[in-house]
Amino acid sequence: MTNDLNYFLQSLLKFIPFSILFCVVGICLWGDFVPNLITKNLAKKEMIPGFMENRIADLTKTKEVDILFLGSSHAYRGFDTRLFKDAGYSSFNLGSSNQTPLQTEILLQRYLKQLQPKLVIYEVYPNTFSVDGVESTLDLLVNDKLDSNLLKLALKQNDITIYNTLIYSYYQNLFQKEQSTVIPFQKEEDNYIANGYVESEVTSSKKYSYKPQEYLFKSNQFDQFEKNLEILKKGNCKVILIQAPITKALYNSYSNNEFFDLKMKSYATYFNFNELMELNDSLHFYDDHHLNQKGVALFNQEIIKKIR
Repeated sequence: MTNDLNYFLQSLLKFIPFSILFCVVGICLWGDFVPNLITKNLAKKEMIPGFMENRIADLTKTKEVDILFLGSSHAYRGFDTRLFKDAGYSSFNLGSSNQTPLQTEILLQRYLKQLQPKLVIYEVYPNTFSVDGVESTLDLLVNDKLDSNLLKLALKQNDITIYNTLIYSYYQNLFQKEQSTVIPFQKEEDNYIANGYVESEVTSSKKYSYKPQEYLFKSNQFDQFEKNLEILKKGNCKVILIQAPITKALYNSYSNNEFFDLKMKSYATYFNFNELMELNDSLHFYDDHHLNQKGVALFNQEIIKKIR
């Protein structure tokens, strides 16, 4: 019986390296040859919206800006770098899809010293404090460089899609398979604008209604947010926290907006533009929580007034 058990364990140990190699090769082949529509548990550049690849390319030629924008899609779809340039401010929008404080730290470690902003406008959407941030980690894995900090974050999040994408992205980088790819500046109704902004002219005619709900905040996201503010403080950056407008129907459906406002006010100068602006759900948004270009123009005009 003991000999049989020893034989089984030895066979198992021999099989493990082979199975790992088979899995890695399988992921790489799956990413290369299986159409995106049926690819599950693996993210690739062409599958992720948000133009993060364009943003990273722009960073290679950008240094020392007046304003750095951080945050989720409400940041890169809400802060138009052209409007701030017209107002006399150089800026860069380092927002990314569903960016949570966990991914913001990675971006600050990589680019804060290069950009040396005088002011950081940090967009704080309550929902990004309520999710695990897998989507934003995938965005960084496929569009930015792989380093030890991103690897640690991937291991911390412990998600199968992140692991698969990490393997495939390393394979892509190792063989430089994406070098000749043309970076698109337009995807469907979206247009990428220099220095990180994404413009949308779409309007929504939908009438939204929601059942009462509340944000289910994660304490680790608030802990990381506080660390990010410390990083900015050490970088001698002034910080303004901004909650971008969402449709009234969606905003009013949440019962714990006041809790979030009080939390943000305890950290830094904070403006909740859902309480400061009157926007039309049909005219100024293209979905229930993103502004279209008309809404962005009004929103940015008010921000510039606050800055001045």
